[in-house]
Amino acid sequence: MNRVYVCSCFGVTDQQVKEHAAAGACTPRQIASATKAGTDCGSCVRTIQGLLGRGACPRRELLEKGRTASVLAPAPELADVA
Repeated sequence: MNRVYVCSCFGVTDQQVKEHAAAGACTPRQIASATKAGTDCGSCVRTIQGLLGRGACPRRELLEKGRTASVLAPAPELADVA
């Protein structure tokens, strides 16, 4: 398997971006949170946007239907705070 680096600053490959997208990362900002890609020089952000495409976002669909994905739920220890 050939590695195609999307972010040379942090060594993030296109496969890593696709894996995070499959796990629910829908935006370049969410990819950055998971990998740091796009947080240094920023030259890879457009490439990341291209990899993410304009396809359906599983988490966004759940939110629009009034359901939240478990990854968006607050941590149990924070549930009583409010």
